[in-house]
Amino acid sequence: MLLRFESLSHPDLVHAVTTRHGGVSAPPHDTLNLSFSRPDNPEAVRENRRRVYAALAIDPARVAQAGQIHGADVLVVDESHAGSGALDRSLIRPPADALITNRPNLFLLACFADCTPLLFWDPVRRAVGVAHAGWQGTVKGIAAATVRAMRASFGTDPADLRVVIGPSAGPCCYNVWPHVADEARAAFPEDGVLRATGDQTYFDLWAANRATLIRSGVPASQIETSAICTIHHADRFFSHRADAGQTGRFAAIIGLRE
Repeated sequence: MLLRFESLSHPDLVHAVTTRHGGVSAPPHDTLNLSFSRPDNPEAVRENRRRVYAALAIDPARVAQAGQIHGADVLVVDESHAGSGALDRSLIRPPADALITNRPNLFLLACFADCTPLLFWDPVRRAVGVAHAGWQGTVKGIAAATVRAMRASFGTDPADLRVVIGPSAGPCCYNVWPHVADEARAAFPEDGVLRATGDQTYFDLWAANRATLIRSGVPASQIETSAICTIHHADRFFSHRADAGQTGRFAAIIGLRE
């Protein structure tokens, strides 16, 4: 049900990326769909979320989620956001594709199915973040926007950050339309994020976000890439591409205990 990462291992830090297993949703959302935006039974989604919260020993009333629109806006989460969208879609906060907080016992949640989860941890300022980086968010620089927001809001030094690039569409499988390749090429002209094979062009979201983080001052040695392709491993993770859009969403969750 839960995937965790060595670079985020700390007694006070709660984090996980969920898989598609361990829930109650029926096909094609089988079984641990965590998104209310899918045409799934809302009661099944609530039960799935309760199972994840219980596995992480966190209170749903302390979870915050915002809408996601493939942008680069960052929401600073405080006590007023606690419980927003945790078990009720109508309470999800207005759109922001990245969430950050330095408040203890507030847990940030975002949903994915091929887009890239980015998990941020500042062990010095005790702050965390999660970002939703699809191809649009990646070329718009949501990774850099999150680092800037943590610096402005919490005094985070990028050199202190630990960042995980989670499971997403991988460079092995993520072939993109020409207009997407053009935008990626413009945003990352020297980073080798595109690979052409025959008439197909593949976009490396992991390398692109890693390059953005390094340019933002995050040491390369403090960036962990899961290197799990959700398209290739659609048996373990929901994949919009592999399942032709008929699928659920997994989640990335992060927060600090008091």
